[in-house]
Amino acid sequence: MTGDHSSKQYDTDLEAIRSKVQLMGGLVERQFEEAMGSFRVGDNEQAERVIAADEVVNRLEVELDDACSHLIVRRQPTANDLRVVMATIKIITDLERVGDEATKIARTSLHLHKRGVGLVAHYETVRSIADLASDMLRGSLDALARLDEKQARDLIAHDAIIDHGFRNITRNLATFMMEDPRTISTSIDTMWVAKAIERIGDHAKNIAEYVIYVVEGKDIRHSGDYAATEKTPGAGA
Repeated sequence: MTGDHSSKQYDTDLEAIRSKVQLMGGLVERQFEEAMGSFRVGDNEQAERVIAADEVVNRLEVELDDACSHLIVRRQPTANDLRVVMATIKIITDLERVGDEATKIARTSLHLHKRGVGLVAHYETVRSIADLASDMLRGSLDALARLDEKQARDLIAHDAIIDHGFRNITRNLATFMMEDPRTISTSIDTMWVAKAIERIGDHAKNIAEYVIYVVEGKDIRHSGDYAATEKTPGAGA
């Protein structure tokens, strides 16, 4: 993230923050991957690693928020430089919330495993949106690292597909519960996992939107500015 600030120390400080944001991004990406792995096979150790990693992510959020605040106070950035710092603060929050959602998935996996529930079938219920959310998260972090506005716009369109998939999963699970009340408990747990995945997609979309904000200086949240690039759910790729 380059700016028009004249201070070399500002650039050094900002680059240190950028590096730590990417570290945080890698951690939450791994959290999500391991959370889904534990949900697929019922690996309690894997689930516990996800839960333990959340404390590291939370500490990073506090450290980065503090670093951004000090950067603003010490360097008093203006114009594009200030926009970069403000966007970074928001991205940090989204990454921390991805970690929270991954932790929810891991806790659900533990809960189901303790009840002796076979997890593979439930994983297959959410696999498609989990794969897409994982791709969105990885892509948004890559777009952030390279400040790739085009990649960010392409990623945003995928969120509608995840939302559509989540609605289908919810309808299917509701049908299962009505047809067989014995499935209610596990169906609700699976629905919570699907919701966590859908929220991770939302946070990945937010990060992509902030990349566009940094590059173009345009806040496209809620504006429909990227509507022309959106894909019809269930169509195409």
